[in-house]
Amino acid sequence: MFIASRFEIEKQELTDLVTKQVLVGPKQGWDSHVMRLFTLKQGGKAPHHAHPWQHIIYALEGEGNLMMDGKDYPLHPHTTAYVPQDIIHQISNAGEGNFVFICIVPEYGDR
Repeated sequence: MFIASRFEIEKQELTDLVTKQVLVGPKQGWDSHVMRLFTLKQGGKAPHHAHPWQHIIYALEGEGNLMMDGKDYPLHPHTTAYVPQDIIHQISNAGEGNFVFICIVPEYGDR
């Protein structure tokens, strides 16, 4: 069993504009997947990329954009998205405040 507030979980600064937190994964007992929380400050984004695993996104706070296979999809609080494997995609902050979202990937996809 694992219970914690997201505000108690260690943050990893990936860039000056992007932080990542592992909310639940193998260390907490979920061996097959990892649930991560990303916070993108204004101007923050992931690089365009593709990988051989799918993932699920759930927007919590702020305004974001998911570019997937050349098309833009706005992300608002409570929006969910499924990104298939091998699709070129990018997530970015599209607002003035922070954009916060959950991303669930297979364990081997958490790098």
